[in-house]
Amino acid sequence: MLKALTLEFFKLRRSWIFTMITLFIGVEFLWASLSVSIVLSRHPDSNGWETLLVTVASMNSLFLPILAAIVSSRICDMEHKGDTWKLVLPTSLKLNQIYAAKYGCSCILMLYAALLQTLAITCYGITKGLPPPVPFAWFPTFIIGTMVTSMAILAVQQWVSLSLKNQAFALSLGMVGGFLGLTGDLFPSAVNRIFIWSYYTKLSPVTFHFTDNSAHYIKQTLSLSTLTAVICVTIIFYLVGNLHLSRQEM
Repeated sequence: MLKALTLEFFKLRRSWIFTMITLFIGVEFLWASLSVSIVLSRHPDSNGWETLLVTVASMNSLFLPILAAIVSSRICDMEHKGDTWKLVLPTSLKLNQIYAAKYGCSCILMLYAALLQTLAITCYGITKGLPPPVPFAWFPTFIIGTMVTSMAILAVQQWVSLSLKNQAFALSLGMVGGFLGLTGDLFPSAVNRIFIWSYYTKLSPVTFHFTDNSAHYIKQTLSLSTLTAVICVTIIFYLVGNLHLSRQEM
């Protein structure tokens, strides 16, 4: 497994994927920071850290599904373009090991994005002079919630990216997911639970609710039932994708 994972990163050595992720997160955080600055200028009594975390979690619902689609597509498209399946399959590596390695590689790259966001949140809050203390206790919840949601999305994206040679559909799915993630909270509760792309805010340490035409921030702990449901969905999509790939002719 470690050999297969190392091979995946080796194949990415000239792809500049870490640079792409850094720039992508940079654009997202620039947008988020501008939004936070506007909110704090209009509502100076608002808690700056809560506003910052809620804004980034909301932006994640739009940006990270697209980033997950790009990452997964980039990792899987190498096999389609180079037609490397015929070279890899005769080796000692099994198909399910290759599938797991690609998924693990994607998850590590998304973890890099989540850690980069956490660092950006900390640096922005300190330099902006947000009231201390820095809420370090919220960051593990933020990272876990972000990663669990991203892993569910990656399970779907990898299935699609490996099943179809044309990556346009996989990338389009990422953009549709970003739209649904951003607007998911506007749907009735029974409906938005279906959209896995909207769970960035549901699993965030701080969320918000609109009442009386104003937003109220609510601190929350990780819901074990929600966390379990998302993990179960991840496992289902991963297994279905793995099974579907094993039945395809390479």
